[in-house]
Amino acid sequence: MMPSTGGVKIGSSYDEARTRKVNAEAEIAELALVKARGELALVEDVIVAWNDVLAAMKAKMLAIPTKVATIVAVEDDPKIVKQEIEDQIREALDELSNYDPLSDAGGTKKPVGKSADGGDDAKATSPSKRKRVGRPKKTAKLTE
Repeated sequence: MMPSTGGVKIGSSYDEARTRKVNAEAEIAELALVKARGELALVEDVIVAWNDVLAAMKAKMLAIPTKVATIVAVEDDPKIVKQEIEDQIREALDELSNYDPLSDAGGTKKPVGKSADGGDDAKATSPSKRKRVGRPKKTAKLTE
């Protein structure tokens, strides 16, 4: 005697939907396991890390002219000027190569993807507070 299928024909759309559901649940369980092992990077965490890396790079690169200006201002030899600029760029790039976006300025590790209560945090960061830099745009004057 065959086991009861609850009145549902084998191969019906219900059977297919149930198979899809079971497969989806298995995939979700596998993702949860990978995440628990720390082998899964959330998109939000990657975006935050890249923003941190790029912000650090921008700051280092923008600091180079200030550091180099007083040194090269008194130099007459273009070779020395070029060498000093290259040295400062290499120094900045070396520092950036060791940059860890998961560490704060004190060197302690920041939690990734976790809120203070230990649960997953869907929103990893607050919205950017970047402001426009430079002179304000000229407004069009109304002519009569």
